[in-house]
Amino acid sequence: MKKQKTALVTGATGGLGAHFANELAKAGYDLLLVGRNEEKLEHLQHLFTTIYPVQVHTLQKDLSEPGAGKEVFAFAQENELTVEVLVNNAGFGDFGAFAFSDWKKQQDMVMVNCTALLELTRCFLLPMLTRRSGKILNVASMASFQPGPLMSVYYATKAFVLSFTEALSVELRGTGVTVTALCPGPTKTGFEKNAALGSSGLFRNLGVAKAKDVAKYGLKKLRQGKVIAVPGCKNRMIVRACKVLPRGFVRNMVYEIQK
Repeated sequence: MKKQKTALVTGATGGLGAHFANELAKAGYDLLLVGRNEEKLEHLQHLFTTIYPVQVHTLQKDLSEPGAGKEVFAFAQENELTVEVLVNNAGFGDFGAFAFSDWKKQQDMVMVNCTALLELTRCFLLPMLTRRSGKILNVASMASFQPGPLMSVYYATKAFVLSFTEALSVELRGTGVTVTALCPGPTKTGFEKNAALGSSGLFRNLGVAKAKDVAKYGLKKLRQGKVIAVPGCKNRMIVRACKVLPRGFVRNMVYEIQK
């Protein structure tokens, strides 16, 4: 009997993650939802199994902990889940001058945004290559394309995600496996609250997208095998401009927007 294909979504308990999960369940994928809030995970499990004819596994896991990605992979193996789609969505940011920031929060940000993403990709990529089938969606950001004063570590982690995804996409040519970096602009997800962006001009000065629309766009581009996906015409124009404008101008422009 052929195993049902599963989609794994990290950071699944809200914002983009919950919308990714909903769209994937609607498309007929069983789900493995990973997040820190067990109560919210159980709520989503009940919701999706009520609405769609799919199985939903949940795993409460803090991806800032060393080895968390390997533990997620072990859970999938123990439950004999064939992860066909991996959505590395978990991530968070912080606002403020680096010198006065919470050092533990910066460390955890690198662990979640970069290290856990790498670990999960490495673990689930090998079985995908063996099957010659699979798709990986790494949630980056428009922040990937420029430095970000007052959110320096966050912008740096997202630049890492984009660079890694682009390089990996070349390595995966002809394997049957694709990887996509989704690079949204400001999106109403709860991220802005967790990142202490209430005092930032980022969400005041740029248009804010709906999480549902961004998730749909990202999965559409994932199906198409696109390497870089930037939702929104205005956002794509900004990205193009950042590629040709002097670096000094760009970093000062970002600072003026955010302060």
